[in-house]
This record gives sequence, structure tokens and C-alpha cells, in this order.
Amino acid sequence: MGENTSAKNQLPHQVFSVSIDTNPQSGSKWFDDDGRPKRTGTVWTASAHIITAVIGSGVLSLAWAIGQLGWIAGPAVMLLFSLVTYYTSILLSACYRSGDPVNGKRNYTYMDAVRANLGGGKVKICGFVQYVNLFGVAIGYTIASSISMMAIKRSNCFHQSGGQDPCHMNAYPYMIAFGIAEILLSQIPGFDQLHWLSLVAAVMSFTYSSIGLGLGIGKVVENKRVMGSLTGISIGTVTQTQKIWRSFQALGDIAFAYSYSMILIEIQDTVKAPPTEAKTMKKATLISVAVTTLFYMFCGCFGYAAFGDLSPGNLLTGFGFYNPYWLLDIANAAIVIHLVGAYQVYCQPLFAFVEKEAARRFPDSDFVTKDIKISIPGLGPYNLNLFRMIWRTLFVVTTTVISMLLPFFNDIVGLLGALGFWPLTVYFPVEMYISQKKITKWSTRWLCLQILSVACLIITIAAAAGSIAGVLDDVKTIKPFQTSY
Repeated sequence: MGENTSAKNQLPHQVFSVSIDTNPQSGSKWFDDDGRPKRTGTVWTASAHIITAVIGSGVLSLAWAIGQLGWIAGPAVMLLFSLVTYYTSILLSACYRSGDPVNGKRNYTYMDAVRANLGGGKVKICGFVQYVNLFGVAIGYTIASSISMMAIKRSNCFHQSGGQDPCHMNAYPYMIAFGIAEILLSQIPGFDQLHWLSLVAAVMSFTYSSIGLGLGIGKVVENKRVMGSLTGISIGTVTQTQKIWRSFQALGDIAFAYSYSMILIEIQDTVKAPPTEAKTMKKATLISVAVTTLFYMFCGCFGYAAFGDLSPGNLLTGFGFYNPYWLLDIANAAIVIHLVGAYQVYCQPLFAFVEKEAARRFPDSDFVTKDIKISIPGLGPYNLNLFRMIWRTLFVVTTTVISMLLPFFNDIVGLLGALGFWPLTVYFPVEMYISQKKITKWSTRWLCLQILSVACLIITIAAAAGSIAGVLDDVKTIKPFQTSY
């Protein structure tokens, strides 16, 4: 910059001048303070990313979860975890910049934040837990989308046969169709270019959640009474042992329904400044968690009020409702579109990690680093990277094949989520915040943060135990490559 100023002084007769902003926070017109292209994300795009990630089709299983815990514990646990998620997300967002919150060094990923604040072996532990979870989510979403696609066909089949035809069908074609869609969308280069897909997915999540809510309210009106009990599903309907395991699973379902910390830093890295990225994420987190909690409460509570102890695992695909079948079709189509987008929101950080590592290890390889510019009519130029195209395609193919091989993988994903919830949503954010703010050991604030962490660890262990019990039950009844329903 000094050279430009000197050159300008030596050319007194020039008819133009160059203005360079030297403020490190604002960067230049086209680039941020770290030399990367200007970030354009806002509170609303960040909120869309979070809502897309959080409000998954799992919202429709919350009636079952509340059914296991009852009218007192169910909503209370849901509210408790919304507060925990909001609080720990604020702690984590404060770690996006190291040192100064305005001009400090940026941490582009969750692992970067852990490396900057904690270092050592914790970085590898964090990376392993985070990326295994993202991989598991991709498989879970492939299975969930195929179930919703089959639900559309089955609801029409039931309608046409008047309920006489059992309408069995194979899940493979639907999993393959979902995989093909993800191969195409996976070629979107980075997280910052996903905002349109997240907005569409967020709208879809509201669509099917609203339909589930509306059908639940309609069922309560039809029954002319509120089903369910204060303590949840009764002994007799299930055994005492089943009641315990199911309660643990329900606790886990609700806790993990809010978990999006594994991609929070990556979302934050798309946000423009000023104001500071932490302030923007605080607002986006508040909006997202509030909206999510409202929908969770409504869908879970009205679903339980409609079906009581018989609440299905999924209000729309578990055939808690049969009519109006066309409305169920719309809801399930919305689930599929949402999962298509959510798959990308979760997988982009994993894609970026592998591609960054490949570029670091093979900096001279054209296959890894060279972009080929392709002009696409109506969309402008596209930078095709051969390594990115092949690696992402193989990733999607792998998740699709595993989904076909292990149709009960949803419960294994629940186990992965159980093991990932405490370290990613609670432990690392708390420890990084303590390190960054230099909170004194054994001080009141330090003790409160540690109590929160230990309490969430205990819940995670209980939920993991419940998930393991679910997986063991599935192993007894389901065989690989037997995915017809």
C-alpha cells in the first residue's frame, strides 16, 4: 500500500487517483480483511442456514418423544434444551475471532476455533467427532428422504385401493434418486453460495411442520379431548424396562433436535461485518432457536394431544394420518425438498475440509488445485475442479450405498448424535470460552459452566444408552438390503 502512495506522488499530472481503504476490518470494496472475497451474509441468511439445519424431519417425531415423557417432562425438556443450545451457541460464536472480536484472526471452521483456543490433541478429537457426525447425518437424510418419497406413493396406493392393498415397495429407487440430486447439488463450490438453497429448504420445513401441526389440531378437535397423560406412555402399553429406554431415547431426540453447533462457525464465516460477526450470529441464533422451539412445541404437543400413547414415530410417514391424502403428499414432498437442502448444509463443511487438506498436501497437482472455467448459459461462468467433482460424487455414492446396506442406520445416527452432542454443543464451546475470556478456575462463573457441561454429559450418556438399545432391537428384526416397506 505504501508503494501505491509513493507512485501516486511521483505522478503529479495523472488524471485519476486510486483510493485504498486501509482499515483492516472493512478490507477493500471486493475483499475482506483476510484477503478473501467480501462476505455478504446477513442475520436472515444465517437464520435460514440454521433453521434448515435444525428443523429436520425429526420435528415430526417429537410427538413420540413427548409421548414417552408426558405433559410435564416433555415440554420442560424441550424448553431446557432450547435455552442450553442458545447459550452455548453464543459462547461458540464468540470464538470465531481469536483475541479481539472486531479485528482478531478469523477461525474459518470449528476445528480452527478449537486449534486457536485449546490446541493439542483436542483438535483431532473435535475433527473426528464433527466429521463422523456429518457423515452420519448424510446417511440418515438419505434414508429419511426415501421414506417420505415412499409415503407419497403409499398414501396414493392406500387411497386408490381403499386400504385393501398393503402397498409394499422397495426403497432403493428412491434412495438412488435422492443420491443423484445430491451429486448435482454437491458441485456447488462453497457454503457461501448455498443461501438460496437454504431459503427454499427453510420454507419447506415450515410447510410440512405447519401441515403436521394443522392435522394434529384437527385430530384433537375430532376426538373432542386431549389425549396423553402427565407421565407419558403407561406401563402395560410398554414394559417398565421399555419405558426407561424409551424415555432415554426421547431425551436424546429432543436434545439432538436442536444441535447445529458442528456447522455454526462455518455459517458464521459467511456473515458480513460490521456489525461484528458474533453480534450477527447472536441475533440469528435467537431468531432461529425461538422459531424452532415454537414449532417444536406446537408440533410435538398437538401430535401427542391427538394420539396419546399411540403417537407414531413420524406423524406424516408413520401414517398417524391417512387423510386428506393430497395434503400428506404435499407435506412429504416438502420434507424431501428440505432434506435435499439440509444434506448440503451439513456436508459442505466436510467437503471443504477434505479439499483444503488435499490442496495442502498436493499444492502442485493440477488435478487437485486447477479450476476449469465453463460457461453456463443463464448462470454465468462455473469453475469446475476435477478433484472436487470426483471426491464429492464418490462421497454421495458412498452414503447412498450405506443407506441401502443398513436400513436401520437412523438409530446408529441417533447414537452418533448422542456421542456428538456433548462435545460439540457443550464441552468445546464452554472450554474455548473459558480459555478465550481467561475465566479464573474455581470462580463462580467457571463452576456454573462446568456444572452445565457435566449435566449435559450425563444426559448424553443416558441418550446413548437408549440409542444402543434401539440399534440392538433393529439388528434382531432387519437384514441388510431388505429395505422394502
